[in-house]
Amino acid sequence: MDKPIKSYGLDELPDIIESLGQPSFRAKQLVQWLYVHHVDSYDQMTNLPTALRARLAECFPLHAPSLAGRRISRDGTRKYLVEYHDGTCVETVAIPSRSGDRLTVCFSTQAGCSMQCAFCATGQAGFERNLVPGEIADQVLLAQNDMGRRVTNIVGMGQGEPFLNYRNVLAALRILNDPQGLAIGARHISISTCGVIEGIERFSHEPEQFTLAVSLHAARQSTRDLLMPRVARYKLPDLKQALMRYVKKTNRRVTLEYVMIDNVNDTDRDLEALNAFCSDLLCHVNLIPINAVEGSPFQPSDPLVLDQWVQSIQSHGKEATVRDSRGSDIDGACGQLKRTKCFT
Repeated sequence: MDKPIKSYGLDELPDIIESLGQPSFRAKQLVQWLYVHHVDSYDQMTNLPTALRARLAECFPLHAPSLAGRRISRDGTRKYLVEYHDGTCVETVAIPSRSGDRLTVCFSTQAGCSMQCAFCATGQAGFERNLVPGEIADQVLLAQNDMGRRVTNIVGMGQGEPFLNYRNVLAALRILNDPQGLAIGARHISISTCGVIEGIERFSHEPEQFTLAVSLHAARQSTRDLLMPRVARYKLPDLKQALMRYVKKTNRRVTLEYVMIDNVNDTDRDLEALNAFCSDLLCHVNLIPINAVEGSPFQPSDPLVLDQWVQSIQSHGKEATVRDSRGSDIDGACGQLKRTKCFT
């Protein structure tokens, strides 16, 4: 028995089909069944020969995830508990825009997270395992089916550090971007990293126009090390140089995500350091009032401070916005996702 079929990327499926003595067009049919029709059994792939279906089932098991829980926010956001065949669970969030013209899905790339950021609920339970390409894509498909409308945007900002699962994440993005699959435009696909420099370098060489966000959260090294201890080895000057190279290589703007925490990273010195970090960098700053996390001592910055920061950043020639955090009443907003079978 080989690996489950959803462990493979789109570029690997033709080789599987060839190894089974089948014509190449069968690979496209297989992709359609897996990632458009989203079937949960080879028996449902009715245009594949019976013998081929039997061989696939024997050699490449097809595991379908289940929707183990769902919570609906008063703002229309939905959070899902997705359970995989081995009992592993992750959380996924579907966020309809207020105008109704977009549906964004925030997906997880790992079960749990090893980064242990001080303000984030995901890392509290530790790291369990990486997700494979099809498991990542399945989150988007489950959300789309439940919402009953097409997903227009996806963001890898859920549980996990995407660049610590680089190969599987890129394979998943290509499934979701593929014209024969969900056909989500590359510019509508974003990946968020804590600042893993080697991942940023690698990402800059990918041919697709996927977009990059970086969880900065502090532009003073001591504060960032306090909030994000597992990325302390990636020093801020090195991170900025990596982002400068990324922009030069791709000609694409970077989004800097900055969780605003009262009297922790929102002082005048912090603002001065952020403006300095942004200088000469093609970037957009997304300020995020911290969301409540059980047991956390952190509190959100005063709205007046947020206004001051936006004005200051904009006066330095950079775009700055305050994130409209959605789904906080169902623990579905930034920093609130967990992995638990208790979903009430």
